Amino acid sequence: RLSSPWLHAVQLRPAPGRLLTVVAASRRSPGDGGKRGRKKRGRRATEADQEDGLSVGSEMETKSSTPRATVNDGSVKPALEASMTPKDSAIRRVALVVIAAVLFGVSIALKDGVEKASEYFAGYLLEQSLSVDNLFVFILVFKYFKVPLEYQNRVLSYGIAGAVIFRAVLIILGVATIQSFEAVNLFFAAILLFSSYKLFAGDEEESDLSDNFIVKTCQKFIPVTDYYDGDRFLINQDGIWKATPLLLTLVVIELSDIAFAVDSIPAIFGVTRDPLIILSSNIFAISGLRSLYVLISESMSELEYLQPAVGIVLGFIGAKMIFDFCGYHIPTEASLAVVTTCLSGGVILSLRKASSEERDK
Repeated sequence: RLSSPWLHAVQLRPAPGRLLTVVAASRRSPGDGGKRGRKKRGRRATEADQEDGLSVGSEMETKSSTPRATVNDGSVKPALEASMTPKDSAIRRVALVVIAAVLFGVSIALKDGVEKASEYFAGYLLEQSLSVDNLFVFILVFKYFKVPLEYQNRVLSYGIAGAVIFRAVLIILGVATIQSFEAVNLFFAAILLFSSYKLFAGDEEESDLSDNFIVKTCQKFIPVTDYYDGDRFLINQDGIWKATPLLLTLVVIELSDIAFAVDSIPAIFGVTRDPLIILSSNIFAISGLRSLYVLISESMSELEYLQPAVGIVLGFIGAKMIFDFCGYHIPTEASLAVVTTCLSGGVILSLRKASSEERDK
């Protein structure tokens, strides 16, 4: 389209290696030939304009539609996930674990009857309360080693996986031992009664772990660097492999869980002897522990009456094991009622006291 009054040279390349130069004039003298030329040029210009308009329109449509597709398809879900806080995510995970645990208990009731389901729910509530009690120690360990918040979930994930494996082995050995030696029940009952006594008459949890036996032993036998290196457990320092404080934290938590298992495993044996119920109740109780830590780690001090409630439950189960050994059987439904009443009562009283103190302020 040559709208200038001057002459222009337009180079066209119809085929490789050929160069065709066309000299055109925008103004011609009046005449049929000029009119026909102008008509042809006008038709060509119109077609070229249409083609250019289509190409430009398609490019504009592509450019304008691409971000819309990106916003609608690719960024809505990440935006929702980004808006979800860690506490919201933890609430969702805890709810899923609790729902799965309840559905499993319902399936036991449909398959094996109400008594087996009562054993399962009593064991699950007991193990869940003892797992929450473990969180007190986890908080102390994280504070003592000054573990950054972003690395705590990694330590808890490995710690929970190790706890599941260790407890599975301990449960299998415990079931075999009890079936072979019935008098082991008295030993387990003594452990539970002593643990109950410690929860009532013992001192408060130690806030300084520098003199803790587990911590001192780990620091003595494990070469540890004096700094964190991201979320790594091991680093090569001057050609020597050393553990970071994160690995030391993990080892202390694992050994602490083993120490707590001395209470929890005999306690579940006081409720049921079924290996499937014992193992499943432990797994469900431990599975939500990491998310539960995110939820209640900042408000653990408000659960003032939870430990006394756990002490009552452990004392009751220890006495129940002694009665069972002597031939006096306490119904499973009664055990479930005692466990539920004590634990829920401890939590409710703790929350009411915390609420009243908050109002007084």
